Amino acid sequence: MTGTAKPAVRPADPRFSSGPTKKRPGWSTDALKDATLGRSHRAKPGKAKLKEAIDRTRAILGVPDTHKIAIVPASDTGAVEMAMWSMLGARPVDIFAWESFGEEWVTDAKQLKLDAKVHGAGYGALPKLELARKDADIIFTQNGTTSGVRVPNFDWIAADREGITINDATSAVFAQAIDWSKCDVTTFSWQKVLGGEAAHGMLILSPRAIARLESFTPDRPIPKIFRLTKKGKVDLEIFEGSTINTPSLLATEDYIDALKWAEALGGLAALQARADANTKVLADWAAKTAWIDFLAIDPATRSNTSVCLKVVDPRVAALSEDAQAEFAKKLASLLEKEGVAFDAASYRSAPPGLRIWCGATIDASDVAALTPWIEWAFATLVAELETKAA
Repeated sequence: MTGTAKPAVRPADPRFSSGPTKKRPGWSTDALKDATLGRSHRAKPGKAKLKEAIDRTRAILGVPDTHKIAIVPASDTGAVEMAMWSMLGARPVDIFAWESFGEEWVTDAKQLKLDAKVHGAGYGALPKLELARKDADIIFTQNGTTSGVRVPNFDWIAADREGITINDATSAVFAQAIDWSKCDVTTFSWQKVLGGEAAHGMLILSPRAIARLESFTPDRPIPKIFRLTKKGKVDLEIFEGSTINTPSLLATEDYIDALKWAEALGGLAALQARADANTKVLADWAAKTAWIDFLAIDPATRSNTSVCLKVVDPRVAALSEDAQAEFAKKLASLLEKEGVAFDAASYRSAPPGLRIWCGATIDASDVAALTPWIEWAFATLVAELETKAA
């Protein structure tokens, strides 16, 4: 290592992981003291907790009363796949995929033998959203967690569409606006913007999605954990807290605590403002730092939660692809070794760089304290490169 001086101030909390994310400020296990433990989730107290989680979700997100909300198994992945297995096949499908999780829905579509057209783009860019067909179903990821690229708006979805839309909103919800009139299926998980515990998914259905469930029967077996209907009708009990499988009431209590914090903070607008403020710290820093840039090519598509950064310094760009990847890996490792940023490496299949979570549970002061440490780590590693080249 070189003699580059280390910054004097450290982030108060170094947890910048993109999922599971940092707990809300001030969180402790005391937040779980009212959890309904040792009781059936179908008993009145357990069911009441699940219903409370659903109701508080509706209130914070402003979900219309016409939409149904359910807690489902297997995180956001389970929620998306539940919708795909139960609803798709009635029409052609447009899949918009530009990062690793969107590509998973492409794989599912192939396995389900859907009549699907894939609209792809490389990391940092969006596909041509205007290619969405009015008579097709649509699957898209609102915020690419592994690319740091989000859809800028919902104007590209036709108001008079004939198909349904499935919005994988897991790292967008609570931090970005959602047009409920354009989203028939919206999914997310607890471990993203509000820092809840993993393994539980949320499924929000519009009247159009419910109509699809009741009018279309797929020609495939539906696993029990994906079944949303009984005798041709939507099972409404699922949307009142009667979950398909056994949920964790401890994790449910933690999610309720996060929702209470969000409400006390000022609701959805306050959550979005915190994420925007965190991202602005990185944007202002990147604007004056020549060797770093956003992976998202268009500023209008930059994520305000999973912020992905790339090293653009010519000395690093001159290295082989493997050496560039190793440089980025060392950069993240050095930050972790110093205890200033945990889990800040880019996703394993994404271009090498850093991924800094800027969701609502992160404090802007911690992001501001982190940037000098990134500069220090970069300078340290570049000095090593120059020493080896000498």
